[in-house]
Amino acid sequence: MSADAREATGEEPDQAKEGYGHLTPRMAVQLAAPHTWVAAILPALVAASAAAVTSPGISVAMACVLLVICVLMQAAVNTFNDYYDYVKGTDSADDNVDPTDAVLVYNNVNPRAALALAIGFLVAAFALGAYVIWVAGWIPLAIGIVGALFVVLYSAGKTPLSYLPIGELVSGGVMGGLIPLACYQALTGVFDLRALLWAVPTIIGVGLVMLTNNTCDVEKDACAGRRTLPVLLGRPQARSLYHALVFAWIAAIVVIVAGFFTNGLVVMPFMLLAAYPLVNALLKNPLVPASRIGAMAQICGVNVALGAFYAAAILASGVVVTV
Repeated sequence: MSADAREATGEEPDQAKEGYGHLTPRMAVQLAAPHTWVAAILPALVAASAAAVTSPGISVAMACVLLVICVLMQAAVNTFNDYYDYVKGTDSADDNVDPTDAVLVYNNVNPRAALALAIGFLVAAFALGAYVIWVAGWIPLAIGIVGALFVVLYSAGKTPLSYLPIGELVSGGVMGGLIPLACYQALTGVFDLRALLWAVPTIIGVGLVMLTNNTCDVEKDACAGRRTLPVLLGRPQARSLYHALVFAWIAAIVVIVAGFFTNGLVVMPFMLLAAYPLVNALLKNPLVPASRIGAMAQICGVNVALGAFYAAAILASGVVVTV
């Protein structure tokens, strides 16, 4: 049966129709893809840092709950994506992916178990969200519902958002933008759109994770009928855009710190020194299928470095130095 027919009937690939093995805890963790959680952890960290220096005080318990919710949402995105890519037949053992990143391809597991796991991640996130709603009101709920809708639409449906040239914008906007906005409101009780402005670096950083993957997968995605941004641009132009966004990412951090968290500028030289070798290696990556695994590790590493120093700069801006 073709991938299109399989998708239309809701059937899984034929490689393991019978005799499925169990979805083990180890496989569940692999589906959740902890190495990608930086896309959720760092936006929450930046929001918590901003809340800490712009409000009288924040709840550590609330910050921890928000962090867990963000991780659960990211885990749901990863698991939904793996499930739908497998069902649609777009994932295979020839895609230059680590076996731990393609659980359904390399293991005889019922795909429906992965779908149930993804739904479970979302349910757990909303269950924890009840505490946030009780403390902070309906605004985080509204933002969370919007985020959850995009989580599902990103992978599900006849034409998922990840198949369109807006995948980077959606992933960056939801994980890098809505997360800080919701977290800031929950921690401070104030709905402040400046939180979106402060989230510009995390929006770019998260979007670049998707752009890395899509640029490496240009040929595969074109064959699968995906019209991602790199497919439309072609790899040379996509890499040019990629490099421009990396520099814009760094510049955005420096400009925002200078404009809103001025005392944190002392951290910027250390950020640039620490990030230079990581960014340099990333910019040299050809972003081809054979370098996909390395490129994903590199972009996650750069996210950690820039995100951590950005949060540190925000926190440093609230430190009062006396002589």
